[in-house]
Amino acid sequence: MNFIKNITNWYSVNKRVLPWRETKNPYLIWLSEIILQQTQVKQGLPYYEAFVSKFPTVFDLANAQEDTVLKLWQGLGYYSRARNLHFSAKYVVEELNGVFPSTYKELLKLKGVGDYTASAIASICYNEATAVVDGNVYRVLSRYYGVETPINSTNGIKEFKVLAQSLLPKSNIGDYNQAIMEFGARQCKPQSPNCEVCPLKTSCIALQLNKVTTLPVKLKKTKVRKRYFNFIVFVSNNGETIIEQRTQKGIWQNLYQFPLIETKKRLTKNSFQEAINTSFDINGIETFNLYNKEEIVHKLSHQHLYTSFWVVKTNKLPKEGISISDIKNYPVPIVIGRFIETYNFNN
Repeated sequence: MNFIKNITNWYSVNKRVLPWRETKNPYLIWLSEIILQQTQVKQGLPYYEAFVSKFPTVFDLANAQEDTVLKLWQGLGYYSRARNLHFSAKYVVEELNGVFPSTYKELLKLKGVGDYTASAIASICYNEATAVVDGNVYRVLSRYYGVETPINSTNGIKEFKVLAQSLLPKSNIGDYNQAIMEFGARQCKPQSPNCEVCPLKTSCIALQLNKVTTLPVKLKKTKVRKRYFNFIVFVSNNGETIIEQRTQKGIWQNLYQFPLIETKKRLTKNSFQEAINTSFDINGIETFNLYNKEEIVHKLSHQHLYTSFWVVKTNKLPKEGISISDIKNYPVPIVIGRFIETYNFNN
């Protein structure tokens, strides 16, 4: 059976119509690939359209303020992608005169661009013979060839890259790369793939050995860390609140948040009062209450955040604040953005 022919034939019939498939512009392909890292197409598409509308060229993106970029990215998560996107845009404009790198090796020099993204851009835009290996490709190759090497192991990463590279056709590299990724996303799905209508079913080792549900193999992740975030939502009598920018490296770097007290467990009302008195020089508190009775659990790949919002009404803020009417202008993490959308500051 011709693996390449069956994949590309399937793709010609089943591929989704997506805006980044209608162009060979490396800036637009790069933009789409960065947005789609850790993000499904359905969620990423409106962000791609918003970025293209706001920043139609790499020069527009490079000249933007970081806060503007982060605000447009708000809700996508993994904000280092947005910061790297902005950094690399400035690099392309300032160091490369706005001309995108045209080879896999040169593309790897862009911050936030790894093997997969460089391979995608190089093959789609320049037809370079370099294979893409993302989660979808891992799944297709692991099942079809019966490879049980863990895909997130050092050996697995090397083995699958070599295998994918050996399968590349002699022409139309970009189309084939997109075809195998689409095949993994829509046909050889993680859960309940419809193997009965799969064009590869007669030669798929996983199907023959009844291993479709066990492949690909992944090593177990390290233990997820639990963190307890207590955001203090100050509301003054003159309509101001306090937000702060997270400047340290880590999650949500350079985004804005309400003042934060991180604890080892959930706070009661009494323990919160002790914590706020320790952290702030406070006079004039009128009331304070827990907004969400149940903790909001925000799950990241390596940690789970148990979040509480404490609304503190006061006649005097403990530090300089901003007008509540301006709060939606600041880029914030999605969990804070949802609070801002639902809380009635005027009640």
